[in-house]
Amino acid sequence: MPGLFFSQNNMTELNVKDNCKLAEGKIRKKKQKAFGADLKNYLKCMVPHIESGIKTSNSRNVTLSAEEVIQWSQSLGKLLASQSGQGVFREFLKSEFSEENIEFWLACEDYKKTKSDHLHGKAERIYEEFVQSDAVKQINIDYQMREATAKRAQEPTHTSFDEAQKTVYILMERDSYPRFLKSKAYLSLLNQLQNSTSK
Repeated sequence: MPGLFFSQNNMTELNVKDNCKLAEGKIRKKKQKAFGADLKNYLKCMVPHIESGIKTSNSRNVTLSAEEVIQWSQSLGKLLASQSGQGVFREFLKSEFSEENIEFWLACEDYKKTKSDHLHGKAERIYEEFVQSDAVKQINIDYQMREATAKRAQEPTHTSFDEAQKTVYILMERDSYPRFLKSKAYLSLLNQLQNSTSK
């Protein structure tokens, strides 16, 4: 009776492939869960660290307080001025399949700080990723603005994307932002922070 023999290396390869298939299956199942699951996990990570502060990638402490979360409700500008606010709002937009708006807005903010000799490359990347008509993360702007932005991006300056960025900001401010403030995720985060402060 013929037998199958695997070397240790082949067994390791098989285990890695099996693990990858299992991981892919888990990812598919995860995508099928409620849209707010990622936001819920993000918030769960933040809430236990309210008093001690959250370690960020640059190793400084960031403390998320009820006062800061209340400030997010004052304006979209205040929400976007907060690193934590950006993260929570981005997760909310993901649940609505519109995260390209905040990603474009943040890319424009980064673009404005770019040194002049790097403008062309960044302008091209932003145009291809968000503005062109077949862009993967196409933003919702009208034909005239798309064409005007394309022209500005060909001879880039620090203000090449200002008009499109303003339009996307207004769209978020009028559409997504009010829904975010009424969302279960925002209200439960605020409630948890207020309860922990009053203890």
